[in-house]
Amino acid sequence: MKRIWIYQADRILSQEESAQISAELVAFADQWKVHGKPLSASAELRDNLFVILKVDEDIAAASGCSVDSSVRFLKGLEERYAVQLFDRMQFAYRSAKGIGVVNRSGFEKLLAAGEIDDNTLVFDNTITYDHQLESAWAVPFKDSWHKRLFV
Repeated sequence: MKRIWIYQADRILSQEESAQISAELVAFADQWKVHGKPLSASAELRDNLFVILKVDEDIAAASGCSVDSSVRFLKGLEERYAVQLFDRMQFAYRSAKGIGVVNRSGFEKLLAAGEIDDNTLVFDNTITYDHQLESAWAVPFKDSWHKRLFV
């Protein structure tokens, strides 16, 4: 089973930034280790917004030290690209215009204006396994943890 970690940028990245970050993610995953041994890992950037790290736990699970190394790597990305990846109060949603990302107050304004409603897809970056990417990552607002936060 593949364990995942999803980090969301606080803005949509440019095509150039996305290409550079994608290359850095591949290089990181190729050398990511647990106790000196390589992990069966992959990393990708989706939608110019989401960093997804994956580890095949059937081969070896990431430990505290390997997770720490991924956090250090991502903090480096934040510095190099002037982007926030650890701000959990940034919310991504899908609209007719594409994927948007706003902070909490921006999300509240979109709700009040009716631009986000119960059927708007929102992204749950707390999922932990890759099989959830298809069924539990982008869910209608009415079925999300976001709904409890904003009612």
